[in-house]
Amino acid sequence: RTYAWKKLNSIPGVSCVNAMGAFYLFPNVSKLGLKSGDFCARLLEAERVAAVPGIAFGADDYFRLSYATSLANIEKGLERIDRFCRTLAK
Repeated sequence: RTYAWKKLNSIPGVSCVNAMGAFYLFPNVSKLGLKSGDFCARLLEAERVAAVPGIAFGADDYFRLSYATSLANIEKGLERIDRFCRTLAK
């Protein structure tokens, strides 16, 4: 959880509060100019990373990301999210 939280907060345009017991994080991507559905659809298409749009939880500037997997998968997924977000932040 801590690794994923720190990595997400290092990505331009992304901010995230650390989870306090769940196995999900809920990053804010409002600074990237996309609502959650568009963000998640484009992330899946561009980088093959699946995330849940925050609009499903009433927060359209966020997406939900699970960290219930291996550290290797978390690292790979977060690198892909980082690469995708950097293309949006330009």
